[in-house]
Amino acid sequence: MTPSFTPLKIEAAELRIVNLPLLTPFKVSNQTLTDKTFPLLTLRAQGVEGISEGVMDPYPDYLEETIPGALGFLRDLILPQIVGKTFANPAELTALMAPWRGHRMSKALVELAFWDLWTKALGLPLKDALGGVRDAVPVGVSLGITDIDTTLERVGAAVEAGYKRIKLKVAQGHDIALLEAVRSAYPTVKLTVDANTAYGLADLATLRAMDAFDLDYIEQPLAVDDIHDHALVQREIATALCLDESIRTAADCRKALASGAARVINIKVGRVGGYTAARAIHDVSEAFGAPVWCGGMLESGIGRAHNIHLASLPNFTKPGDTSSASRYFHRDIINEPLEATDGMMPVPGNGAGIGVTLDLPFLDTVTQLREEIRS
Repeated sequence: MTPSFTPLKIEAAELRIVNLPLLTPFKVSNQTLTDKTFPLLTLRAQGVEGISEGVMDPYPDYLEETIPGALGFLRDLILPQIVGKTFANPAELTALMAPWRGHRMSKALVELAFWDLWTKALGLPLKDALGGVRDAVPVGVSLGITDIDTTLERVGAAVEAGYKRIKLKVAQGHDIALLEAVRSAYPTVKLTVDANTAYGLADLATLRAMDAFDLDYIEQPLAVDDIHDHALVQREIATALCLDESIRTAADCRKALASGAARVINIKVGRVGGYTAARAIHDVSEAFGAPVWCGGMLESGIGRAHNIHLASLPNFTKPGDTSSASRYFHRDIINEPLEATDGMMPVPGNGAGIGVTLDLPFLDTVTQLREEIRS
């Protein structure tokens, strides 16, 4: 039974832009990252703070949303609408933002901060409020594009650390030889590839050749907006397709699974607009018998903690991208280390909300912009 609760009046919102250098460059088919720049939002109400992290990029590399566009949307429209207002639950906040088209990453930033705020006020772990069923989640690693020898070294380190799945980023010309080398060296490891939309129907022979490597799935081989051609490819290959960028709504998920465009779904809570949408996609996938997993966007500890709580839901049966934060950053912006052991990541915290706290002195050193909106 949900504890009794007084509706929360949002008294202030603090918006930061944070920049964290990566330990090593992370290359995918369409970009190379040397640092992670992201918005960080704190909502304050009645002595409680809710915190979330945005996943939009400085430029439209992954999807069309960008940090400059998000700042305008948040400053000029969304945050002035919610600061000073009272909300009894996340559904009321989500309904307020619903009339505005798109901007799912910005909406997720606001919704996730409120979920953290709300569950802290209730004294509930976020996992429990979302309907999570496990206290630790299976995790894999995602390895960026580099030379084959370096990739083999990184795969070996991940296997030694006990990670449950190895995901290799691939691109045209960096695929079959890589898979031959990795599968030869590690014949039994659970292996997947992620193309980040690098292929087209003209590359069907290459995608069909991937069937020889016992992959758990091939992630997002074709264009962002092309569910139809993914269905054509899935009929021609034995390996399951997994969709990421193509799935933004529960309707997208239903159409993809009903048409045979995918057999696995990657849920990124920032991509789809928040927990409300993520849970709907989770439920649609479960109804179709399709497993889901939690994708990552090189999040800091705040975004990583939110992802781990989400991945505790029942249909997240495949290892996600929430591996140890120390694989990516010299130092994180939270006080509590998020580290996996033998491929299992504990759901953080035994108390309320997301279960992690900001390392404010360090956060101030990596903050590029800080603004506050008050009622």
